[in-house]
This record gives sequence, structure tokens and C-alpha cells, in this order.
Amino acid sequence: MINPIHEKWAKLLVEYCANVQSGENVSINVDSLATDMARALFREVLKKDANPILRMNYAELEEDLYELATDSYFDAKPSFELNEIKQIGSWIRLRGPANTRALQNLDKSKMARLRKKLRPVQNIRINETKWVGSLYPTNALAQDAGMSLKEYENFVYSSMFLFSEDPVKEWAKIHDFQEVLINRLKKAKEVHILAAGTDLKLNVENRIWLNSDGHRNMPSGEVYTGPIEDTASGYIRFDIPSSVNGVEVENIDLVFENGKVVKASAEKGNDLLQSLLDTDTGSRYLGELGIGTNYQIQKPTKQILYDEKIGGSIHLAVGQSYKESGGKNESAIHWDMICDLRQEGAIYLDGELFQENGKFIS
Repeated sequence: MINPIHEKWAKLLVEYCANVQSGENVSINVDSLATDMARALFREVLKKDANPILRMNYAELEEDLYELATDSYFDAKPSFELNEIKQIGSWIRLRGPANTRALQNLDKSKMARLRKKLRPVQNIRINETKWVGSLYPTNALAQDAGMSLKEYENFVYSSMFLFSEDPVKEWAKIHDFQEVLINRLKKAKEVHILAAGTDLKLNVENRIWLNSDGHRNMPSGEVYTGPIEDTASGYIRFDIPSSVNGVEVENIDLVFENGKVVKASAEKGNDLLQSLLDTDTGSRYLGELGIGTNYQIQKPTKQILYDEKIGGSIHLAVGQSYKESGGKNESAIHWDMICDLRQEGAIYLDGELFQENGKFIS
């Protein structure tokens, strides 16, 4: 018997988010704790007369990889992975970690090497394949969020409007609200972000603002673009903590000159920060500016998928741009870092107040 909420979730991911079509190869990538959702997704793909390809990941997979893989593994070209992704029409990823700190003390340089190796695969997946990522509620995630498992499940399902009679209708409302914001943003040249420890300006002239209404990440709720690569100037503090590759990172401070990160520090996870910023020539430049609009999400959970959507937050990603935004930065990484603007924060567009204390100015 499949949990009805999981059936609803799987249908949302397959039908609305990935828009799976008849005859497509659909890559379903699921962690072992989310096995029940693997079945629900597999069944939904079959209902669309598509071809499900299931990949199950056991809990210690990444630990084993970084501990035992040799240099030849990290240096080899990803020939098989490239061949596979070129045949995939839709890619669905459902993470469900058993231990969010499993990679805390492993070699961070190996993580950067793996990202660099898989960059060609990632580029095809992001830019040429329909894809969506989501996160299955586990005890580890609930603990990070400071909730019981039941509370965290309710939080997760609410963030996707799964308790609503028609979740797709709710996402249509999000789309319309965000379209209003985009109509204002696309007229702007300069975006100025102010908050405690933050005074940053960047140029977005002629860049394309995108409406993230759940067709990629689920949950979603953001508008985003690729800022002009050499324009970020000033400093910013990312005060919402996160977990990246199983490593906690807290209170990141970045200083930008001519678009490039020239100084960086983190109170926790600084070794990972420095390692990823040194991945390649594009990893110190911005690939994304995003503004969170999902007011169903109000509490940080140490998971970027949710926290970057917090209504009243902004996030910047160092590394790879999304081509559809007009961004030109290239990198093996794309790392979103989040700044809370709900307390004495503001966004100005060409000197005009656009958002204050997390609320948009009508």
C-alpha cells in the first residue's frame, strides 16, 4: 500500500515538475531511506507510458567513494555518465540522508575533484535535460531543523502544498505572483542589497529573470537571474547556515571586487569554502542571484533546497550560471549561499526600494 501523500508527491514531480512525456527515458535517483517514494515515482512514470530507470543509493555510498576511490577514478573522463545523460529525457533526484554529517571530516579536495570531473555531465543535465530535485523527510533532516520527524514531515509537505486539494493550482498562484516581481526586476540595471554585514551592488542589465515555480526544484518559490559577471562590488554575510555535501557551513563572509571573490571566510566549514572557491577560474564569480518568495517556508533547516526559498531571503551562487538567464560564468560548482533580509534588510533597484524587512513594496 502506497502512502496517499507519497502518491500525490510523485504525481507532482512526474507530471507537473518534470512533465514526463510518453516514450522518454526517465532517470529516477533515490536514496535508500526513500524507497517507498521510489516505488511511487516508478509507478507514475509507467503511467505516463515512459521508461523509468531506477538508481538507488545506499546511505554510506559517498563515504566509501571519498575514502576508497583512487586518483585514476577522479582523473578518468566520465564517458559512461556522458553517454547515459545524453539519452535521458527527464532526471528526478530524491535525496534522503541518514546522516547529514557523514562527510564532515573527509577530504574536501576530493569533493572538488569529483565536481570537476562530472562538470560536462552536469552541464548537459542542467541545460539540456528536464530535471527536478526534492528532499525526503528523514530523522537526520528533522534533527537538523530542530523538529520531530512528524513536525518535519508536515513542514516538507506544506512547503509543496501537498495538503491542498490541488497543489498544481497553488503553484500556479506562486507563478503569477512571481511574474509580477519579474516585470519590475527586468527593468532594473543595478541591484543593491543591504543588511547586517552586507552592502553589495551588482548589475543585471539585459539579463533574464526566471520564474522558479516548481518545474525544477520542489519545493520552489524564487525568481533568479545571472548577474553580469564582473560587476559585483562590496561585501555580504550569508547568515543562514547550511550543509553542503554533508559539511556544515556557517556565517560566510565574501568580499567582491570587479565581480570576483577576493576575500572569503566562514566561522564553520571554512576549509570546504576555500576548497570550492579554488575549484576553477569560474568558481570565484557569481552564477546566480535569487530572491526567495515561498512564505510557507519561514524557518531555516540547514538544507539549501528549502532555505533558499524562504520568503524574505536572497541567495547568491558562486560558480556555474544557468544559460537561460543569460549568465556566462562557467564552473564545476554551483553553490547557493543564503542571506536573511527579514530583520533590517533591504533590496533596492536602481535606487528605488523593492523589498524591506523581507516584504515586497507594492
